Amino acid sequence: MVQMLNTLPSDVPPPVYILGVRVDRLTQRQVLACLEQILSSAHASPTPPSCQQIITVNPEFVMAAQQNTLFRTCINQAALVMADGIGIVLASRFLRQPTPERVTGVDTLLELAKLCARQGHRMFLLGAAPGVAEIAGARLQDLIPDLQIAGTYAGSPAIEEEQEILERIRAARADVLCVAYGAPAQDLWIHRNLSQLPVALAMGVGGSFDFLAGRQHRAPLWMRKSGLEWLYRLYREPWRWRRMLALPQFVLHVVLKGRNSHDA
Repeated sequence: MVQMLNTLPSDVPPPVYILGVRVDRLTQRQVLACLEQILSSAHASPTPPSCQQIITVNPEFVMAAQQNTLFRTCINQAALVMADGIGIVLASRFLRQPTPERVTGVDTLLELAKLCARQGHRMFLLGAAPGVAEIAGARLQDLIPDLQIAGTYAGSPAIEEEQEILERIRAARADVLCVAYGAPAQDLWIHRNLSQLPVALAMGVGGSFDFLAGRQHRAPLWMRKSGLEWLYRLYREPWRWRRMLALPQFVLHVVLKGRNSHDA
């Protein structure tokens, strides 16, 4: 097993476990401080660092982890687990162990890219449909001119492609890997390859490349701040209604069982 760094500040309260799934209780600013510490530690290390996995969690993740124990282990063993989803924030309040705010994957990706640009770290974009990562990378460089995109590749999370993808990342001399295969595939792919990944940190970013490439549109800011981004996505993508069924199930499970699920 890859050794995870102790990246959390000393003044941060212990994580909350929502139906047995860990969530770190951090602000966006604290998350960025943790990411900076991971990258700084890797840069200062005389030996190749162990890759640290970053995960954002929403109610769909929590419900999927009830049936997929490997996914739950993957989340609970990650270096950093962020509350991406208003349902996670509300559930933590119900459990009287509140997370301070929602920390989304796409916002974290943008801030991580700025951090990489400031410190000279190289970013590799893996996943999404063919061509999307390239467009997303170009968009990131438009927004953050000093950012170095080490490489982009669609590929797939199939096991038979892993060695080829790992060699691409290694040849690109990347420091940060962002993977957009969707959950749980992206997170399980990272977890499975942690010991071989030649980067300091790897994060699953879901549909972030699609947002950056203009293939999908984010909810207006007022809806995001009001916790209604899920409703906007359902309006834009009505086919997601089956996935949205996880939300009422999540609420019911938290209310009925949540206070008895503080074990990891």
